[in-house]
Amino acid sequence: MNLIVEQGNTAVKVAVYEQKEMLISAVYKKFGMAELLAILEQYLPENGILSSVATPAGEWLEALETRLKYFLVLDSRVKLPVEVRYQTPETLGNDRIAVAVGANFLQPGKDVLIIDAGTAITYELVEASGVYIGGNISPGMTTRFQALHQFTEKLPLVSEQERIPWMGTSTETAIQAGVVNGIVYEIEGYIHEVRKKYPDVFVYLTGGHSLYFERRLKNSIFVAINLVLVGLNRILEYNVEKQ
Repeated sequence: MNLIVEQGNTAVKVAVYEQKEMLISAVYKKFGMAELLAILEQYLPENGILSSVATPAGEWLEALETRLKYFLVLDSRVKLPVEVRYQTPETLGNDRIAVAVGANFLQPGKDVLIIDAGTAITYELVEASGVYIGGNISPGMTTRFQALHQFTEKLPLVSEQERIPWMGTSTETAIQAGVVNGIVYEIEGYIHEVRKKYPDVFVYLTGGHSLYFERRLKNSIFVAINLVLVGLNRILEYNVEKQ
C-alpha cells in the first residue's frame, strides 16, 4: 500500500492507495502526529510520499522514514515519469507537477491541458509524448475578491454566489460578475488558444473551485478533484519501480 500526504497552506490531504486504486482519502484542517500514526497503524502502508508547501515537521519525517519501507519527499531532484522542460524546475510547485503527472498517467498518449482553480488558477500543458511544456499562473477567485477589497478604499469584500449576472446592477453584483465572468472568459480563452496548436487536447479541471466553474464553461472538460493525489501516487510508484 502507498501513503500519500499533501501538506498545503490551510489543510492536509491524505490518501491510501493499493497500487493504482485509491482506498481512502481525507482532508484535515488539523493534522498532527496522532492522526499520522493512526493512519500508519490502521493501513500499514509500505511506501509513502510527502509533498509540502512548507518545511515538514521533523517528527513527521522521522515517523515516516522509520515505519515505511520506502519514503520520498517530493522536490525538484525526484525522478519523474514525464520530461520537464520548465526552465526553473526548482521553483516549480509540487502541486503543479503533480497534476501534470496525474493527467499524463490518466490520459497516456494524449495532449492534456490541466486547469487548477484554487487560491491561484494554474494552467499546465503536457504533450502526448509525455513532455511537460510549462504553464501559467493567475489569481484565483477568492484572491481576486480579496484584492479588490484590500487595494481599494470603498469596494466591499464579497464572495461568489450560485447565480451571477452577466452585467452587475449594484457594486456587489458588479464585483461578482466581473470576477466570476472574467475567470470564465479567461479559462475559455486559454482552451481556445491551446486548441489552435493541439486540436484534440484533453482538458482537466481540478482544484477547490472546479465544480463551481465547470457549470459555467461551454467547452468540453473533465473534472478530476483528486488529480494531485493521483499524480503523487504515480510519482511514488515510478520511483519504487526505479529502485
